[in-house]
Amino acid sequence: MITVQERQFELLKDHRECFNEEEFASKYIDELFDKYDYITGDYSGGLLRLKGFYHNDKEKNYKFIPDYIMDSCAYGCAFYVLKRVKGESTHE
Repeated sequence: MITVQERQFELLKDHRECFNEEEFASKYIDELFDKYDYITGDYSGGLLRLKGFYHNDKEKNYKFIPDYIMDSCAYGCAFYVLKRVKGESTHE
């Protein structure tokens, strides 16, 4: 279990063992990411990028995470996927 800013996450995937809790916490902006059920972190040019996905949504559904990694991330990049486990998404 990972706790950042009183929010809890489960690390579902850690491709190339890149997850760094301090770096994630420094990039996590609650006003932007609290509404998401899943958050991906990927490294492009040595910089961490975060992107959120919902559990139930047609366009930003978590099932599209593999497509996002293939289409929007550098080939072979290190990435991780977190799932929110405490609290609820504000997305309806």
